[in-house]
Amino acid sequence: MELLRVDTQLCVKCGHCAAVCPRGLIRLDPEWPASNSEDLCIACGQCVAVCPTTALDNMRAPLAEQVPYDSRIPLAQHIAAKFLRSRRSIRCYKNQPVNREKLLQLMDIARFAPTGSNSQGISYRVIENPETLCKLTEQTVIWLEQQAAGGHGAAKSYAHYASIYRTTGRDVILRSAPCLVLGMALKSFPRGQENTHFSFAYAELYAPSLGLGACWAGLLTHAAKHAAPLREALGLPQGMVVEGGLMLGYPKVRYVGVPPRNPARLAWL
Repeated sequence: MELLRVDTQLCVKCGHCAAVCPRGLIRLDPEWPASNSEDLCIACGQCVAVCPTTALDNMRAPLAEQVPYDSRIPLAQHIAAKFLRSRRSIRCYKNQPVNREKLLQLMDIARFAPTGSNSQGISYRVIENPETLCKLTEQTVIWLEQQAAGGHGAAKSYAHYASIYRTTGRDVILRSAPCLVLGMALKSFPRGQENTHFSFAYAELYAPSLGLGACWAGLLTHAAKHAAPLREALGLPQGMVVEGGLMLGYPKVRYVGVPPRNPARLAWL
């Protein structure tokens, strides 16, 4: 099957498709398309999305599946700045299950995050059972204690978290969040971590529009890469590794201010 199809009646030879192709596969000359185009195409669909006359179709990113978008109507600068600066890591949650419809909406947006070479390759595991979440916290704390006892570089910090958990019962790992989403990838997949991080960044930014709060589960993610009992408790499929974790729930408190950050450090070359 031919990978790219051009309606010559509609094509105005503007060259936009050739300009945006990340692999440089499209050329406006008689030798195009190259014989190896299909093997190198990453199915990003940018060639189809940028065509102003809808003259181009890509069998791996069909024109029929493109969603119309008017890039001439940008988000107002002050609104975009306020939105991004108001993002907060939520660590206090209501004791209320997350509506599954909202979870589906959230992850439907997360899948549109950029990925290296359009590789995608991430799957998700949603954990809602309170007993399972408590078990994951316990297993993570055990790993922290083992690392602290062994003189790990972050021993003081690890021991601190473990001490709070042991003396007060407070969940300092998953913050008593009613939901945890894990990003998983094949162990052999080289872009698993970065693709998961991009995906969760999208989810974290979109969450407030659904009334949800989110926070990265960094300690659990780190422990899951090393602690066999924790991986067993997560029930990971064969050959899969955890590349990221995101706590989700309805925020228990409301922020009324935006904390400061250090100034950006820039070097001009």
